[in-house]
Amino acid sequence: MSVEFNHTIVWSRDSEASARFLARVLGLPGPKRWGPFQVVTTANDVNVDFMDKEGEIRKQHYAFLVSEAEFDEILARVKNNGLSHWADPAQTKAHEINSHDGGRGIYFEDPSGHLLEVITRPYGSSGWEP
Repeated sequence: MSVEFNHTIVWSRDSEASARFLARVLGLPGPKRWGPFQVVTTANDVNVDFMDKEGEIRKQHYAFLVSEAEFDEILARVKNNGLSHWADPAQTKAHEINSHDGGRGIYFEDPSGHLLEVITRPYGSSGWEP
């Protein structure tokens, strides 16, 4: 049996706004409602299921592997929407792009404060280690 990642639930203050944000910034099809979820589907058929939650939302990290061309488009959307971005998960390298494994990567926050990352090369693919 092969094991594949199918979906994750992302707690949100406003699931619809968060799902629309992710789809818009990443250039994915708009979210679809399924029960209490707003579902965004990635190119490899993994679902990101946004669900409303009251109270504290613990900040999580979600990374997306994209092509070089998609990275340029996403970075442009991040900048055009006035979003801050960083080269590192500690958010100390503002307005920078990392070049890990010979690729490019940035981090930015979604409306609920989750840290989203886009990278053009999987970590460790060229021997880079933090």
